[in-house]
Amino acid sequence: MPFIIANEALEKVGSYGVLPNMTFYLMRDYRLGVTSAQNLLFFWSAATNFLPLVGAFVADSYLGRFLAIGLGSIFSFLGTFVLWLTAMIPKARPPPCNQPGQACKSTTPSQFMLLVFSFMLMSIGAGGIRPCSLAFGANQVDRGDNPNRVKVLETFFAWYYTSSIVSVLIALTGIVYLQDRLGWKIGFGVPTILMFLSAVFFFLASPFYIKQKVRTNLFGSFVQVIVAACKNRKLPYPNENSDYHHKNGSGPQVPTERLRFLNKACIVKSPEDVKPNGVAANPWNLCTVEQVEELKAVIRIIPLWSTGIMLSINLSQSSFPLLQAQSMNRHLTKGFQIPAGSFGMFLMIALTIWVFLYDRVMLPLASKIKGRPVRLKPIVRMGLGIIVSSISMLVAGIVEHIRRKRAINQGLLNNSQGLVEMSAMWLIIPNSLNGIAEAFTAIGSTEFFYCELPKSMSSLASALFGLGMAVANLLASVILSAVDKYTRGEGKESWITSDINKGHYEYYYWLLAVLTAFNLLYFLVCSWAYGPSAEIDITERMMEASDDDGDDLPQQNISAPGLKSH
Repeated sequence: MPFIIANEALEKVGSYGVLPNMTFYLMRDYRLGVTSAQNLLFFWSAATNFLPLVGAFVADSYLGRFLAIGLGSIFSFLGTFVLWLTAMIPKARPPPCNQPGQACKSTTPSQFMLLVFSFMLMSIGAGGIRPCSLAFGANQVDRGDNPNRVKVLETFFAWYYTSSIVSVLIALTGIVYLQDRLGWKIGFGVPTILMFLSAVFFFLASPFYIKQKVRTNLFGSFVQVIVAACKNRKLPYPNENSDYHHKNGSGPQVPTERLRFLNKACIVKSPEDVKPNGVAANPWNLCTVEQVEELKAVIRIIPLWSTGIMLSINLSQSSFPLLQAQSMNRHLTKGFQIPAGSFGMFLMIALTIWVFLYDRVMLPLASKIKGRPVRLKPIVRMGLGIIVSSISMLVAGIVEHIRRKRAINQGLLNNSQGLVEMSAMWLIIPNSLNGIAEAFTAIGSTEFFYCELPKSMSSLASALFGLGMAVANLLASVILSAVDKYTRGEGKESWITSDINKGHYEYYYWLLAVLTAFNLLYFLVCSWAYGPSAEIDITERMMEASDDDGDDLPQQNISAPGLKSH
């Protein structure tokens, strides 16, 4: 177990450590504009958030979790190694732009492709490690005959998430500080070493791991239901419960009336469709009632799942806060200043403090006052998160408006490198609000999915938030490109120009605040249409084994609730 936690912790320090200052690396060394740099980071983040879904499918159906994590560790190491080479080899990036009288050379296609190749390798690595490490670690301690099973699992989960949070904080402080002080060669070299150690530690403990066999993946079951429903579309609906195929040993069941068309996937046409052992002769022609209801449950939560995308768009804005912090006074003392890339740690700190206060202070106090247990439903917390996210974008715009006004008053309109006489500590406010918003929505939505979906779908429930992050990254790129295109004019800079003092980043923030407000209305409509939600103890649900094989422990969602993925 310690080797698995060490593998995940070192991977997080390495991968998260290269991200915060990446905008500077792209703009200064590769001469990309802020829009192009942010779009590239959006695409990288989308791949990093989406590929774990593919990794979960491949691990569950073909490779197994051990091999998926091992290959993921190797790919992550190779990705950071190639990125380090771009800093070490002068010809891997454009030459310095410091020759007077000579035009600056732009990035060549081969140089750009080498950079993108490093991003691709790291995303593939994340696709192998992130969806499997938590479940694989739980497999090592989860023994059905252990009377202390629940306590052991709780201890493992606590250590796992604690190490994840500490790892991200180290990445946002220590690695970023090395990059600022010692340059990219050291700043990218340290994450490369950590990735190498991550892979080595994982394989060292190989003889001691419990390696469970692969099993049928849930996504394949969904496809079977759709195919069977289409094949049986002309069949009439039966009148008898026995005419529906159900899981062996579960007793006769009738599918619900919602999305009734899918019910045709589990209609038994003839006795030959079912083998003597109760299994369908051809799963592409006949599915169980349970399979049909699982797909219905997923389709039903999709509208509410989509309401979290706008919050993820707000959380993914990394380049603009970085440029703001760089232009402001970041000194804590005369001899020490916070690196511009480290301000994201305040999001993590605020999130952690808020979760502690909410769980250990607010709820017990409210329960004591009311005289009964008090808790906010997950769906309510999701709505509160959207509200706080809109406020955070509004506040971010106000802080930027004041910063730009002071910069102009100081005569820095044409000097984006000048230092504005304004404390960067003002950026802590929107960062903290973002942390509280993520605490509400990320944790609330994940708990909602766990409660509303069958326990056999716990892996999918934990992956939905990360999938939302992937979609959000792509939509964020569309919004950013549209703003850049339609706000620039003849002799007029766009709102999001690379020259921070000539642009209007505050307008962009306020646009996101307005879109989030509209998203709140959309959320209210979706929650009304969904109806009452289930009341299930989330801890018990996460501890339950699957009805199918006793091995469907929750996999880590791509951005574990409370850990903003890049």
